[in-house]
Amino acid sequence: MSLDKTDIEKIAHLARLAIDDQAIPHYARDLTNIFGLVEQLSAVDTSDIIPMAHPLDANQRLRPDTVTETNQRELFQAIAPKTEAGVYLVPQVIE
Repeated sequence: MSLDKTDIEKIAHLARLAIDDQAIPHYARDLTNIFGLVEQLSAVDTSDIIPMAHPLDANQRLRPDTVTETNQRELFQAIAPKTEAGVYLVPQVIE
């Protein structure tokens, strides 16, 4: 796949990038090389490869799920502009 000047200008417009006309050939060459590399990677047979979530076989250390703060709902609602039945009242923003 080879990119020309119009392709580079369209990509730059979509990405909202301002590039110089002198730099277009360099971008075209670099992007063509990148797309060529992607084509090579796409040609590799990965049907026997098992997907993995992480390259290292490690378990995540988790802390115990315990409550560490007391309930301060009444305190916070006492300083709120408007509350009703335990919920905060806010202005309607969607009609």
